[in-house]
Amino acid sequence: MTALVLGGTRYMGVHLVNELLSAGHDVTIATRGNAADSFGDRVTRMIIDRQDPDSLRNTFKDKFYDVAVDNIAYSSNEVRLLLDSLNTKKYVMTSTVSVYSKNFHEGMRESEVDTKTFPLKWCDEKDFSYDEVKRQAEAALFQAYSGQASAAVRFPYIFGKDDYSKRLYFYVEHILQGRAMNIDNIKSRISFINSLEAGKFLAHVATGSAFGYMNASSNGTISLEEIIGYVERRTSKRALIQENGDAAPFNGAPSFSVDTSIAAGTGFEFMNIDDWVYPLLDYWIDLLERK
Repeated sequence: MTALVLGGTRYMGVHLVNELLSAGHDVTIATRGNAADSFGDRVTRMIIDRQDPDSLRNTFKDKFYDVAVDNIAYSSNEVRLLLDSLNTKKYVMTSTVSVYSKNFHEGMRESEVDTKTFPLKWCDEKDFSYDEVKRQAEAALFQAYSGQASAAVRFPYIFGKDDYSKRLYFYVEHILQGRAMNIDNIKSRISFINSLEAGKFLAHVATGSAFGYMNASSNGTISLEEIIGYVERRTSKRALIQENGDAAPFNGAPSFSVDTSIAAGTGFEFMNIDDWVYPLLDYWIDLLERK
């Protein structure tokens, strides 16, 4: 199978590419060319300008892919520019649970935000908030390109050892260094998924028969209170939580989880959140204690 991955040089994109390569697929990665990768001669590389229709047309002219996985679609215009230039049997978009932002709660189901009927607006990433442009990206896919076999995977927060955002790392670092944090939602129970698991699920969708939009998340939720408490017990240090402390990355996030029944119905088994969050915290604790 020929697979195109847009944005495959870091984080879950790396795990996606590795999964596809391990399964014996012919993989091409298309990026801006700004980041190195470790794939060696196992992949074909293309440099594209996602915002330039000429760049996309010239790059993908006379090419066909069995599947394209797009990790960097942030607006309806970006979806249009790409799909007007790309010839692929199946298109998979990395989406987000932020599409539910108008009504976050526990057990959110895909049908609560039906982007197949959502009012479509052609927009750029800067035109609206992140949650709205991602809804519009999905709406463009399922409405303007309804004839294209496709899927959109709605992920919650994604974390792993390779996390460049360092949002979860923030809490570990502040506790070990005795730095004050301003946290306004310490009891919120939040859904996460591991970056490795996210990459594996994208590969599963890309090579399988799943279509439409679907949630993907580790099983269960965890609170910042539980995360902080674990780090405190491991390090014998106390978290400094103060109003004048550094604003924590998840401030304002309410309790939420997503129903993954549709994804599970495709035969994929998600990990339990406790099975990887605590080992990840151990990794960061050990890393900081060695500094």
